[in-house]
Amino acid sequence: MKTLIIIPTYNEYDNLRPLLDEVFSYAPETDLLIVDDNSPDGTGKLADEIAVEDPRLHVLHRTGKLGLGTAYVAGFKYSIEHNYDAAFEMDADFSHDPKYLPDFLRAIEDADLVIGSRYIPGGATPNWSPTRRAISGCGNIFARFMLGMKVHDCTAGYRCYRREVLESIDLDTIQSQGYAFQVELTNRVLRQGFKIVETPIVFMDRRIGQSKMSKTIVVEAFTYVFRARLGMVPMPTPAMRKPSRRGQEAAQTSR
Repeated sequence: MKTLIIIPTYNEYDNLRPLLDEVFSYAPETDLLIVDDNSPDGTGKLADEIAVEDPRLHVLHRTGKLGLGTAYVAGFKYSIEHNYDAAFEMDADFSHDPKYLPDFLRAIEDADLVIGSRYIPGGATPNWSPTRRAISGCGNIFARFMLGMKVHDCTAGYRCYRREVLESIDLDTIQSQGYAFQVELTNRVLRQGFKIVETPIVFMDRRIGQSKMSKTIVVEAFTYVFRARLGMVPMPTPAMRKPSRRGQEAAQTSR
């Protein structure tokens, strides 16, 4: 399977080279795309330098800080245009540990979307504050209840999508960022009849630099859930595509 790991970056200079070394140690046959938002610290320039040394690395430069959601959409489109079979979402700050990549690669063989879950047995958030743990946990419960999603961690950002999923969910209509982006993608994938599998991960806070978490990101996620429940957001319908073989098998199993 030809796979691409998409990593959006903004001021991740100190993390970049050690992260790439770890990623390629666990998944040596994958390619990696850095989507850099014109980082003032030179992250994009460093990525270009490493790409000269390693043909597995590709770099997409953007004009400024345009948001996590749009960075992933740009990466998804790149993966489709370059005929990758599957594409990962992955953070640049080591909160998504590369050691789990082999688990994802095994799981995606029999799934349409694999989510690295903090809320299934084996998953954890050991160094989070009680406040952050409560916000994330309650947000997931709220989204699952309001949208009827049988996914334990719908806000997780460590993921792997099959190509046919990305081709079917109408990427140009996605407008969410942050947590809301992950909830929206999860909702779209489920509504399209695809099979989602969760694999446990231990999520750690970033090693270097400051967290990009904000109140705005949290509020946007809750707002998206309300709007989706009321039918106020664009949403492709199952009639637009035939469910994949894995999705059909999952539907039969659930009956």
